[in-house]
Order: sequence, then C-alpha cells, then structure tokens
Amino acid sequence: MSTNNLFRKLISCVILDLDGTLLNTDGIVTDVLRSYLVKHGKQWDGREAQQIVGKTPYEAAAAIVEVYGLPITTDELLSEINPIFSNKWCNIKAQPGANRLINHLRGHGVPMALASNSSRENIETKISYHEGWKESFSVNIGGDEVSSGKPSPEIFLEAAKKLKMIPSSCLVIEDSVLGVTAGKAAGMEVVAVPSLPKQSHLFTSADEVINSLLDLCPEKWGLPAFGDWIEGTLPIEPWYIGGPVIKGYGRGSKMLGIPTANLSTEGYSDLLSEHPAGVYFGWAGLSTRGVYKMVMSLGWNPYFNNSEKTIEPWLLHDFNEDFYGEDLHLAIVGYIRPEANFPSIDSLIARIHEDGKIAERALELPLYSKYRDDPHLKSSLPQNC
Repeated sequence: MSTNNLFRKLISCVILDLDGTLLNTDGIVTDVLRSYLVKHGKQWDGREAQQIVGKTPYEAAAAIVEVYGLPITTDELLSEINPIFSNKWCNIKAQPGANRLINHLRGHGVPMALASNSSRENIETKISYHEGWKESFSVNIGGDEVSSGKPSPEIFLEAAKKLKMIPSSCLVIEDSVLGVTAGKAAGMEVVAVPSLPKQSHLFTSADEVINSLLDLCPEKWGLPAFGDWIEGTLPIEPWYIGGPVIKGYGRGSKMLGIPTANLSTEGYSDLLSEHPAGVYFGWAGLSTRGVYKMVMSLGWNPYFNNSEKTIEPWLLHDFNEDFYGEDLHLAIVGYIRPEANFPSIDSLIARIHEDGKIAERALELPLYSKYRDDPHLKSSLPQNC
C-alpha cells in the first residue's frame, strides 16, 4: 500500500478473523492431525498447512482426506477429530498483540466484529477462555451462519450489516489468502497478518501486509494510535531462553562488528511458535562473564535464507575472544521491529547497529533495567554492564 493512500479512507469499525489471526490455532491443529494421521500410517510434516488455512472445517477436513488418501469420508474424519479439538480449545493462546489490540479498540469505542469460517458455537467457545473478548465484540458470525464461507464476501458483508456500517468504512484483519480475498470482494480495506511463515508474497491483494499484530499501526486507517511505544520500543511480557552457545563470535560478529551468538532451538519449538519473527532486546547472562545488554533476532534470517527459525542474540559489549559452548541465558523484555529483507549486507549491518543503539538507550529505563537482576540470568554471575 503506497503512503499516498494510507489515509484515503477513514475506518469506523474493525472486523477480525479468529483462528490464526487472534488465536494461535495452528499449533493445536498440527498436534491433533499429527497424532491422528499416525493411526493411518501417515505423517504430518506441516507442508499441507497451506491447504487448510482459512478454510471452513468441512473444507479443511476434505483437503486432509484427499491429500493423505485417507480411507474414510470427510464426515467420518470430522466426527473423529472434532471431540479432540473441543477438548483443546481451552489451551489456545492469543496471538502476540491480540489482547493489546482488542483492549485498545474497545477502550476507544471502536466497534468490532468477529467473522470466522468456524462455526458460531466454536467461536463462542474459543473466545470464552479469553478474558474480556466476549464483551468486546458486538457481532460474531460463523461460517455456518452464511450460505458460503470465505473467499465469498458474504460473511463480511453480513458483519457490516449487523454493525450498521457501510463496507467501505470497515477494516478487515485476516491471516489467510481466502480471508483477504473475501474482504476485498466485500469492498473493505484489508490488513493481512500471514499465520504461516514465508507466505507474505501470496497476499498481493491486501492493502497492507504486516508481520504480526504487534506491527499494526491503527493511525494509518484513521483509528486511534497505540500509546505504548517507548523510545522506539514496545514493552512485552518477559520471556526466557537459555542454553549453550552453538555458535559465537563467528562470521556474524566479523561482518557486524558485534558479538553474535546462536542458541539451539531444541526444546523451544512451542515457545518460538508463540512469538513472531522480529528483533527483540533484553538482558543476556553469560555463564563465566556476567550480564550484558542484548539485542536478539528471532526468525528465518532473510539475508542468509535460513530454512529454520533461529535465535541470534547480539551482546552489546566488546569481547576479544569467542564464547562457544558457554551457557547463555536471555531475558527478552521488549520488541523493536519485524524481521525484514535488506538490499545489501551493508544496509543490514547499518540497521543492526541502529537496533543496538535503540536497545542501549531503552535498557537504561527503569521499565527494562529492573530485569538485569532477573534470577533467570543466574544472579551468581559476575555483574557487568
């Protein structure tokens, strides 16, 4: 979306998809299907996720039956897995930024609706486990309440009608191509937040594509801006990672001029799936040296085109030697920006140094500096800055 068009329409209401957009449903879907397919001698490896994202439950089940050649009907598959899913809805976590967005819009009196290809009953069950969500949405519409699910625009047009809004005044937030297609067909503005990695190129019809809800700028749509960014950083609920450094002060350090490290992702797959790719910051406790300010890249490293998500902290301190194999514990306390592509290594290095300066300043604030003594960093370590 060009900057000239950022303010071409003032939005009066927001219509949100649920699964994949507000709720991190993918992990539960993967777990259930992986376990279920074993009984048929099949193995779920995630590549089929694109076949089912955004579809109605029936369409998704039909795709699984076809892709895996299961010797059962779609109805039989649904009858077997629906009870399993029902027992797991209480465990679905909100996507990063979902509670923040809902609370922000509700606090400013912005009307909100949920429009999901899931059934109305499933929608109400899922949101019942998240405090304040049921009261925040004045309209909920399920795929079983319209004649055609997404990519048909019907569900969004019905939501606008119930909100008593004209379609052009509605902003749709979606994670699937089918949802984006439906929103645009309804004559609405659409922000895409792809729930599957490395899929942004598929969302060309969206008015804007963002990495996560943390990166949404409501003011672009004439809505009240968030007021929680502090000196270029967004405070987040702290989370922790630790383990031996599998790479340290290697090629990255020589190119960037700062001590970089790689931590093993083993044992952290569930935790990493809960956090969007991007640049974070906080404190790093290095086993034999002390506690240091730290910036961390989480993601697929677009420049080096990594095939798996990586954890790459950069310690904001001068080191004369590597720290391979040393134990490193991280307390991640804030967010700076989404993962991005850069045209050259020089532009990447420049941005990394800029990220470092932002983190250096922010970590002096009491909001963040208090975590320097977090027990997760091992308080017995020597204390350095």
